[in-house]
Amino acid sequence: MNQNKKETISEYLKAIADKEGISENDVRNEIALAVSLALKSNDPQIQTFWKDVPCDGDAPTIEEIIDYIAAQISAPK
Repeated sequence: MNQNKKETISEYLKAIADKEGISENDVRNEIALAVSLALKSNDPQIQTFWKDVPCDGDAPTIEEIIDYIAAQISAPK
C-alpha cells in the first residue's frame, strides 16, 4: 500500500476520533480489538473474507483492511 493511501486512512481515522471525542489511538485500538475477535471466528464465510484480505504480515493491518473493504465497496458489480 502506498504512503498516500496510508495518510488518507489516517485522516479518516482522525475524523472518526474527533467525531467520537476520542483519540485516533483509541479508534485504532477499537478496530484492532474487533479485528482480533473476527480473526478468531469459526464461521467459514468470515474466514474466507480474511483469507481474501491482502496483507504483508501474519495478520492484516488496519490500513490493509480498510483499503481492501473500500476497494470492495467501490468495485463495479
